[in-house]
Amino acid sequence: MIPKSQINKFIEDLRDDNLTGVAYKNLLLKKKILTHFAHSGNTTINELSKELNISSPKISKMIGELMSDGLVQDYGKIEAGVGRRPNNFGLTNDSVFFVGVEVKKSYINIGITDLNNKLIKFTPGLPYQLSNTEKSLDQLCQLINNYLDKQGIDRKKYLGMGVNLTGRINFRTGYSYSYFYFNEEPLSKVIKARTGISTFLENDSRAMAFGEFTCGGVQDEKDVLFINIDYGIGMGIMINGELYYGKSGFSGEFGHIPFFENEIICHCGKKGCLETEVSGRALIRTFQEKLREGSASRVQGKFSDPEKIELENIIQAAVNDDTLAIELIDELGLKLGKALTSLIHLYNPDLIILGGSLADTGDYLYLPVKMAINKYSLNLISQDTKIKLSSLGIKAGIMGACLLAREKFLKNIY
Repeated sequence: MIPKSQINKFIEDLRDDNLTGVAYKNLLLKKKILTHFAHSGNTTINELSKELNISSPKISKMIGELMSDGLVQDYGKIEAGVGRRPNNFGLTNDSVFFVGVEVKKSYINIGITDLNNKLIKFTPGLPYQLSNTEKSLDQLCQLINNYLDKQGIDRKKYLGMGVNLTGRINFRTGYSYSYFYFNEEPLSKVIKARTGISTFLENDSRAMAFGEFTCGGVQDEKDVLFINIDYGIGMGIMINGELYYGKSGFSGEFGHIPFFENEIICHCGKKGCLETEVSGRALIRTFQEKLREGSASRVQGKFSDPEKIELENIIQAAVNDDTLAIELIDELGLKLGKALTSLIHLYNPDLIILGGSLADTGDYLYLPVKMAINKYSLNLISQDTKIKLSSLGIKAGIMGACLLAREKFLKNIY
């Protein structure tokens, strides 16, 4: 590990709102250099000089200061070439870190990445109960603080934290309009004040999408839809290789399209939303109804009261070949596939990725989705759209949160 005294100067400059003149310009140049290393890998001073259109002596000076800060290191001479071979420089992995926090209904996932996007710590399933109360917010911040205290890393080395929440999030302002919206200050600033770490707020589906887009199953595809199927259903959109937010950051509310003519009230307060029949909540409701009507399931042996059955129990039952769970997920998948047909016709995407907890059931969800798409879509359009299950799985949201926090650090947006 880099001694904390080595990185204090860079971090102090980074967090100094009064920095001006040459010192501020040098800080911006250092961040450009770090951004280049982060996105393009190791390079020489001459190559960096050409790329950034800055003189080699100036680049050399900034590289020297970044090495003193502990953020950059010399990786030795390049292997190719003739004559005097220049040195390769790149990021120091364990110099600084980013935190990702994914808030679920009854637990949180939390992880830490280094400056090179390597996930060095990942802890899923920390017990937690999400509710729109001060107590729940206090518990969330305490969980984060307790977790970070146990890692043995100087808090100053955490340069950013991404926090994923369900619902309406304005990522530009840091406000959440679904949970913890009782403070005048943006939620991102409230969490920063309680943890000491610059915080970036993001919708959970969009963060999962960004994780998958950046280091998951996306290869050369430029137009991609990520469908997060959990208790609700959300969507992350990538258009021409960029994450799409919409005007207020509320894009991707796929689950609240009025898709059905039913009298089921969605948790948003409307009737007939896609979520009322295609979501974890809908699956739980239907599963409980079937049990009350006399259907059999191995889940019954664990719960005398159907009302206590959670989504995780049904998913696990399906993975263990429970007939009722498989049948209901099949029905849900057919409805989801039909709904996805509308998106295929609208976006004509390269790829659709199915993620979230229900995607853990694998082919039990995937196959009926594909069947419905084949049945309802225009073949000329849908034949160019690939359908995949998430390759990152449970880690997608954490990777997305950490990566988004890193991007904001590199772009100096806080």
